[in-house]
Amino acid sequence: GFWLILMIILLIVEAAAPGLVSVWFAAGAFAAMIAAAFKLEIWLQIVVFVCVSVLSLILTKPLVKKFVNGKIQPTNADRIIGRECIVKETIDNLAGTGTILVEGVVWTARSANETVAIPGGARVIVDRIDGVKAIVHSI
Repeated sequence: GFWLILMIILLIVEAAAPGLVSVWFAAGAFAAMIAAAFKLEIWLQIVVFVCVSVLSLILTKPLVKKFVNGKIQPTNADRIIGRECIVKETIDNLAGTGTILVEGVVWTARSANETVAIPGGARVIVDRIDGVKAIVHSI
């Protein structure tokens, strides 16, 4: 009874959560439920639960990770990397200020060289995107 209830709860959690989070433990609960059907001691049921859960996690996690998380989703932000743009607001990493205009869109920007401020009106090239900030260097 206990292992069946635990397995059902774990499967409900799995169905409700994004990604895979508890399916391995549901498999362990299923194996422990089979052990209980054979009237094995409770400590042995727990060992079966832990062993099957860990084993299923070890055996399937790399495969699941490859298929579920293996695809990098390109974003529109990637297309501005390498583009030349104009500094709208002086980029000063120490002050935490700076914006650029690229493809008609204003981006928060920081200098790749952390100690050098880049004045408004200067031309820069986008090196990379870091979170929501464009990292740029002067031309």
